[in-house]
Amino acid sequence: MKVHTTLKIALRALRRNIMRAILTMLGIIIGVAAVIAMMEIGQGTSASIQRTIANMGANTLMVFPGQAASGGISFGMGSNLTLTPDDCDAIAKECPAVLAAAPLTRSNGQVVYGNKNWVPNQITGTTPAFLDVRDWNDMAEGEMFTDRDVRNGSKVCVLGQTIVTQLFDDVSPVGKEIRIKAVSFKVVGVLRKKGANMTGQDQDDVILAPWTTIKYRVSNSGGGGGGVAIAPDSSGGSSGINSLNSLYPQNTSTLYPAPNATQQADTPLPVRFTNINQIIASARNGEMQLAMRQITQLLRQRHRIAPGEDDDFNLRDMTEFNQTLIQINDRMTQLLLFVASISLVVGGVGIMNIMLVSVTERTREIGLRMAVGARGMDILQQFLIEALVLCLTGGLIGISIGRGISIFLRQYGIPTETSITAIVISVVVAASVGVIFGFYPAWKASRLDPIEALRYE
Repeated sequence: MKVHTTLKIALRALRRNIMRAILTMLGIIIGVAAVIAMMEIGQGTSASIQRTIANMGANTLMVFPGQAASGGISFGMGSNLTLTPDDCDAIAKECPAVLAAAPLTRSNGQVVYGNKNWVPNQITGTTPAFLDVRDWNDMAEGEMFTDRDVRNGSKVCVLGQTIVTQLFDDVSPVGKEIRIKAVSFKVVGVLRKKGANMTGQDQDDVILAPWTTIKYRVSNSGGGGGGVAIAPDSSGGSSGINSLNSLYPQNTSTLYPAPNATQQADTPLPVRFTNINQIIASARNGEMQLAMRQITQLLRQRHRIAPGEDDDFNLRDMTEFNQTLIQINDRMTQLLLFVASISLVVGGVGIMNIMLVSVTERTREIGLRMAVGARGMDILQQFLIEALVLCLTGGLIGISIGRGISIFLRQYGIPTETSITAIVISVVVAASVGVIFGFYPAWKASRLDPIEALRYE
């Protein structure tokens, strides 16, 4: 018999008992709907947990300068000035696994507003990309300073909630001016409250400003000596370097002859560049190790480090947070698979039970078909198709119900995410359940003796 003929016979047999077919599919419908709903709820919850842990810095990578040494004595990590703002830009542009990257320069000192003062935990010079790295884009008030402010060395800043509480009480700080080491800064925004990190450090006790301003106006450090020239501050702040040279006449005569080309080649001057204290970057979800490899390869190439030589930088990741995230995802996946297995096994047992009853009821029909020439393979194929149609139909209905449950729960604030993978797997599993649990009844029907089957009452 041809497959389409067998399919017609199977569908005709199912139509004779519509109610029984619906009740048979009910187990698969409930099982698949539960799987879809739970997997979408689980995936939404997992994404919510990932965002929460990422907000704590789980996907953050930190690049520090290497260590300098002299006479066999190491000066510790960060003592060698090797990182530049161009390194940070290259990481953001040339490393596909990196979501965002920002340079950091740090300072410390007293902050004054009116008759109040405070010493922040962090005075950080950076770029607007810092908020992307730390997932801190939702401002409580105002806005973040711009890349143009960074290029111009503008005296603007963004405050954390702790600074606002200590200096401004209930007054909005946006538009006000504070002093950091006698340099006036205009407050353009307030960060939303972030709380303490895993080590207990207050993340809201922070001031963010353009790194060029912090480096050249507040810290007065040129790093390697080069950098952006900043005009003296006309507002009375001490942003320039005090010098008394202009009070005394300058000796314009040359005491020593200018060195020739050979002397200059024999005594090269050190290359001077603008350095930064640190680069902070965020890796895309699940690509932490790839991001670390890409950053390492890029910086070795940019710093012209030969194969076999040690890196002149140090790369750190949040290993503990990552392990926590992996464990949470693994446990949740195992739980969902366990529950899904129970639901589908129950539905499969129901399919097998009804198919066995169907074989018993249709014994004379099977015997008659075999008596007029049907082979055992035709009988096996017919009952397998019946089980497969029941499971696939139940699976499609279950997918619709599961998606409806997911959408309904989303309206009430329960995080869910559409999972195409779960839908595809549900269809495949439904078909597999139909074949696996329908095979034994179909095999039993195909092994019947035609004569005994015709005598069956």
